[in-house]
Amino acid sequence: MMLLPDLSAVIEIVINAAKQELMPRFTHSTREYKDDGSIVTEADRAVQQTIEGALEAQCPEILFVGEEMSEAEQSALLNTKEQAVWCLDPVDGTSNFAAGIPFCAVSLSLLKEGEVLLGVVYDPMRDECFSAIKGGGSWLNGEPLGQRIPEPPLAKGIGLIDLKRLPRALAMRIIDEKPFSSQRNIGAVALEWCWVAAGRCHVYLHGRQRIWDYGAASLVLHEAGGHSMTLDGEPVLSVSLESRSAVAALNKALFDEWIAWLGIESDGK
Repeated sequence: MMLLPDLSAVIEIVINAAKQELMPRFTHSTREYKDDGSIVTEADRAVQQTIEGALEAQCPEILFVGEEMSEAEQSALLNTKEQAVWCLDPVDGTSNFAAGIPFCAVSLSLLKEGEVLLGVVYDPMRDECFSAIKGGGSWLNGEPLGQRIPEPPLAKGIGLIDLKRLPRALAMRIIDEKPFSSQRNIGAVALEWCWVAAGRCHVYLHGRQRIWDYGAASLVLHEAGGHSMTLDGEPVLSVSLESRSAVAALNKALFDEWIAWLGIESDGK
């Protein structure tokens, strides 16, 4: 097991970059469109450059992959089996950020041998920092996360659902049958996982996300005692460029009720 970087120092790097490079550009950042139609802004590039430089100075032995690299670079770095690699989404929720909607985050994870060892998700709009260490717990602004009050049953809960990326039949079934009391979608994957970990929403469903979107936040949820799998019943985590679906909940009984409603076969783990 590698000696992990100091979590407080990593948090400081992420927060400083968000405050210096991201927040001053909120509502003032020009946007461009990538080949896949997604938005990139000057803030994405500035945050990535700043964090990459700070991490290189502090941990020169750890590789770095960012969302704003080419796919060839990303693939080569993520396929490095034995070396640790930082994985950064400089602005998770870029569409929100570019439109002036205050729901976005900086998401940074440390990956090695197919696992997430450390994660930091910083929401600069609310000054909320979610963090986690594998096997060591997860926190919100330094306070431990975990279930504090009983979760409601599925029919009384809030579903955090991205309908756009789901198979049409499943999206229409959710709309028609309304399995939960209320539905939300905030457009920032990392925050969505973290809000489930914090008990703000109760069940989660997303049809397509990538490792820099969910890596850090999935560790936050699991270290808070939460549960997840794909719509195919597989572990969500894949240290690759593969897009993954995600089904999640903090409470095990609620998670089991949710995957049963979705018709997902579980191996009981």
